[in-house]
Amino acid sequence: MAKKILVSGVKPTGRPHLGNYFGALKQFVDLQNEYDSRIFVANLHALTSVTDKSELEKNTKDLVLDYLGIGLDPKRATIYLQSDVPHVTELAWIFECITTVPYLERAHAFKDAETKNKEINAGVFNYPLLMSADILVHDADVVPVGKDQKQHLEISRDTGEKFNRLFGETFKLPEPLILEDVATVPGTDGQKMSKSYGNIIPLFATDKEIEESVMSIVTDSSAGVPTNVYAIHSLIRDKESLDKLYEENRGKYKDLKEALIQDLKSFIGPMRERRKEWEESGDKVRDIVVEAGHKMRQVVHSKMMEVRKRTGLIHHE
Repeated sequence: MAKKILVSGVKPTGRPHLGNYFGALKQFVDLQNEYDSRIFVANLHALTSVTDKSELEKNTKDLVLDYLGIGLDPKRATIYLQSDVPHVTELAWIFECITTVPYLERAHAFKDAETKNKEINAGVFNYPLLMSADILVHDADVVPVGKDQKQHLEISRDTGEKFNRLFGETFKLPEPLILEDVATVPGTDGQKMSKSYGNIIPLFATDKEIEESVMSIVTDSSAGVPTNVYAIHSLIRDKESLDKLYEENRGKYKDLKEALIQDLKSFIGPMRERRKEWEESGDKVRDIVVEAGHKMRQVVHSKMMEVRKRTGLIHHE
């Protein structure tokens, strides 16, 4: 029996941090045995905010290395570039032609950008439909999403449903794979970990970066326990041994930070080394991505031929 298809992607926007890992990346690794996982680098999506060629090229290459560094196995998961499957941009245009402006105005990403009084490019406005194309072109069964991201998938389902209604049954409507146990990872200042807040611990941090980041954690205490330190520590250590450690060192904030530093070094070190090995493997990484792109183009070609026929874009066989 064929495995169910899982599709997801991440925008290449710089170094990932622990929040990115526990919010999404870890789940890609955990699910790669269970599903036919198709994990892409969303470099077309990145064009909404990145217009520097060198920056996008570097971030794209880095994200592929990040995927491999965390333990995605190219023999079990397909790691490809969004731009290597141009079918998605064609499909996104078709979706744009059946979607109304008021509908897209309700999208969270657009409303957030509007609230910040930014001059919004058309890519940001149409972003949900390119995302819908990414998912629907694969006939994805599931898309892993956090509870706060459900709207993204609802738009994909609405779009697929509308196309099916207008042109006939074509797309499978994907189900959300809600990641119930995904923790909101606090940053060094106690707010949600985010690059925009400058409060991150990089996922592939050097030992020195780990030390500096942990020592900068704001020690908001509760009964002698530095809550922010404990919250980060709980992501990488079991509750029983962690509670024992914090009970024995109640009020000793420096000692507890040093314990977190050691545990983070043990946690991050192997991923950092694996990423480095891939980075030094010559053309191996490029070959993986090129082969995956070729495979994905072949996989989605028949779906796009069906779409073209149903919409009247093909008048010949």
